[in-house]
Amino acid sequence: MRKKVVSAAQAIALLRDDDTVCCSGFGANGVPVELILALEQRFLETGAPRDLTLLFGGGPGDTAQDGANHFAHPGLIKRVEGGHYGMVPQIGKMAMAGQIEAYNLPLGVISHMYRDTACGLPGTVSKVGLGTFVDPRLEGGKIGSQTTEDLVSVVKLGGKELLFYKSIPISVAFIRGTSADSEGNMTLEREALTQDVLAIATATKNSGGFVIAQVERIVERGSLHPRHVKVPGILVDCVVLAKPENHLQNLAGGYSPAFAAEVRVPLDALEPMALDERKVIARRAAFELKPNAVVNLGIGMPEGLAAVANEEKILKYMTLTAEPGVIGGVPASGLYFGAATNPEALIDMNQQFDFYDGGGLDLACLGLAECDPQGSINVSRFGPKLAGAGGFINITQNSRTVVFVGTFTAGGLKVALDGGQVRIVQEGRAHKFVKHIEQVTFSGPYAAKEGKLVLYVTERCVFKLTPDGLELIEVAPGIDIERDILAQMDFKPIIKQPRPMDARIFMPEPMRLADTLLSISLVERMRFDAKQNTAYYNFQGLQVNTLKDVQDIDQAARELCAPIGKKIKVVVNYDNFQIAEAVVDDYAAMVKALSDAHYSDVARYTTSAFMRLKLGEALENRGLAAHIYETPQEASVAAKPA
Repeated sequence: MRKKVVSAAQAIALLRDDDTVCCSGFGANGVPVELILALEQRFLETGAPRDLTLLFGGGPGDTAQDGANHFAHPGLIKRVEGGHYGMVPQIGKMAMAGQIEAYNLPLGVISHMYRDTACGLPGTVSKVGLGTFVDPRLEGGKIGSQTTEDLVSVVKLGGKELLFYKSIPISVAFIRGTSADSEGNMTLEREALTQDVLAIATATKNSGGFVIAQVERIVERGSLHPRHVKVPGILVDCVVLAKPENHLQNLAGGYSPAFAAEVRVPLDALEPMALDERKVIARRAAFELKPNAVVNLGIGMPEGLAAVANEEKILKYMTLTAEPGVIGGVPASGLYFGAATNPEALIDMNQQFDFYDGGGLDLACLGLAECDPQGSINVSRFGPKLAGAGGFINITQNSRTVVFVGTFTAGGLKVALDGGQVRIVQEGRAHKFVKHIEQVTFSGPYAAKEGKLVLYVTERCVFKLTPDGLELIEVAPGIDIERDILAQMDFKPIIKQPRPMDARIFMPEPMRLADTLLSISLVERMRFDAKQNTAYYNFQGLQVNTLKDVQDIDQAARELCAPIGKKIKVVVNYDNFQIAEAVVDDYAAMVKALSDAHYSDVARYTTSAFMRLKLGEALENRGLAAHIYETPQEASVAAKPA
């Protein structure tokens, strides 16, 4: 029998000078602290190993001294490739001081790079990063003048301009899980995230390297359920049993069974936000939520959107996600960012970025630090401070709608909310809307060219991205445009006819956003995709109580279909759809007439078994296909041409 269970010191003895070490961990979640501390101790005692290259994605640290910050010793590392540096500031300081070579690449690209390295590919090809600081025509992701090697290049494939990111073989991987047996089979049942531990282990093993797994318990060989094993023993060389204090679920401390999906907790227990400028901004952003939307929320100010959605009782109408693989539930905030309370599913980070990069996000809400006249955003570098891009580039570049949120100025801003009016008590010292930003983390011109809807939401106004730059479209009550907006910007935006922001945003009581969310106009609920020759009807939450409601749907559908000039396929979302018994037959007759005149095929779906039965019977009585699917994926497949 192979004996893979060793001490941390024995495992770390495998490392040699110039090795490339890949460290798992997303922010403060799931950091292999036992292994990192053992490496630091060996280096401080012996001066070896030296000149390591460190590779990480989500910045495994605590924004201070813990986690991967223990790598920050001159001589221990010579080079770093990372996605997010905000949680590992000690490494960031070394990079900015020119003590090491350093690169900042998009988190999703690094996540996919693990997988591509495992496949033996020379690198990763992606559209992500075009027009941003990782584009080699700008900075190529390099940090500091001492970093000279080009890791990113522009290529053309299939007639499209893309970026090629050079991969790097991995010598040693630090990963962590919950349980492992003597063969190295590892599970993650008490972890908040699965991260990319499988992809990292596979990439390392196929690079000829060593995989060291840190766990909190050793179990008998053969006792782990094979479906629960995340990393098979064939990929693991050493297993290290960690001290409890070095194996916290999160570096902030404690263990949350809700993060590990061990229990579900009542969301009513979550306290509403106090009414201040942060809540005002989150409330305005919440107006961009749509039924059935898939949403990503960034760290910091965007976290308030989840709190507002929970307070307004609209979480059930949409799905919140976070880039490390969380789907559903309420994303956690602060040092716990990346985890989620009551998640519906948890997938690997590279799979989440497959979904994001392919256009799966309906809405992304992220932070606003610096913005220029073209709508480009910097959130990654500010003077000597290196934050890094993290997943920001992947998310903003690929989401259908992007909402940037942040206060209008920074540094000492004080805002009063008096009787529904906004009053600036003390202006912030730093302007956020500037002529030139330090680094392009989001390219406004690229987004405008792609036709993306982009909003910039602050406590006093809202801007919209246009092909000609930023346009002021909304102003808060009590705000003077000249004094409170234009005088606090380094450039003048486009101003046509800005409208008042919704008055409910500034009042203490709940906004009754559910009523607004579910009262979307029929025109907004219906869209036609010419490429697929398919119309999508979003009837989620729609109430049909009278014959007039039926007639309105009929008119809206005919106005959409008639100009197309040919029969089309239709996919209809009936989730939370409600229809009065008295008009079911009228509704079915209307659907039959529309189908005869305009539809070549129709696929319907709802998670409600009762609605599938009720509508199915009514449609069948009219000679229509009665099958109503349970998921949008099933309906979309059914609506595709054979």
